[in-house]
Amino acid sequence: MVTSYTLPEGFTDLDVFGLGTALLVEGLLGFCLNGLTILSFCKIHELRTPSNFLVFSLAIADIGICMNATIAAFSSFLRYWPYGSEGCQTHGFQGFVTALASITFMAAIAWDRYHQYCTRTKLQWSTSITMVTFLWLFAIFWSAMPLLGWGEYDYEPLRTCCTLDYTKGDRRNFVSYLLPMAFFNFVIPFTIMLTSYQSVEKKFKKTGQNKFNTGLPVKTLLICWGPYSLLCLYAAVENATVLSPKLRMIPAILAKTSPAINAFLYGLGNENYRGGIWQFLTGQKIEVTQTDNKSK
Repeated sequence: MVTSYTLPEGFTDLDVFGLGTALLVEGLLGFCLNGLTILSFCKIHELRTPSNFLVFSLAIADIGICMNATIAAFSSFLRYWPYGSEGCQTHGFQGFVTALASITFMAAIAWDRYHQYCTRTKLQWSTSITMVTFLWLFAIFWSAMPLLGWGEYDYEPLRTCCTLDYTKGDRRNFVSYLLPMAFFNFVIPFTIMLTSYQSVEKKFKKTGQNKFNTGLPVKTLLICWGPYSLLCLYAAVENATVLSPKLRMIPAILAKTSPAINAFLYGLGNENYRGGIWQFLTGQKIEVTQTDNKSK
């Protein structure tokens, strides 16, 4: 006997299949591209620099987002969440840890690039390892709070994936958690990225050497994570359920495009790293440039 499951409110069979397909494509594409970034770092000795370790760490976080998206895609094809309430909490926690880590690692890379191009200070291994460890622990701290009662994880409108709940429960609890979490994990990283790349852009104009597009990282952050942040902020002042379920799913779908975009921007778009990936794939030796995080 084939079990019949009720479609989530506001969605048709085609909607659920279409969103599941989008999640699957995002998950698999991001997994392949970031997996290539990770393997190249591990296999190519020339890539193992403190600055590239930040790119490697970003790829690890983005692989986690891709795993989260792939699980959501599988559930979408089933048309229901098969892992129960505990699985939902785990899915929400894992997705939030990797998302927050990904955003803060982008800020760390921006900070490193500022010092490379503006102060000519080379990142040391001790600093890089300390920074990566701190950022992972910082992401875990904020992601664990909903498990302990400050904030809450629940189903997305599609009901085949889980994230921070912004539609019900104690509004004060949600707002008191959201505001500091968003400030430390989105506003501050965004500010670091904006000011760092503005300084790098000024430096490029003075030297006449435009080594990479300084506006792309900030635009990527805003496009991928801005809509989701706005949705959560809207839910802090208004009832988010007045928005259609389909509309509320768009920010989540956009956010899960970030791993693939980051792989192109920080891995394949990084001249030194791209050479390392080519060496990993073909075995052809590369010449490492002086600046180990230069991109085009």
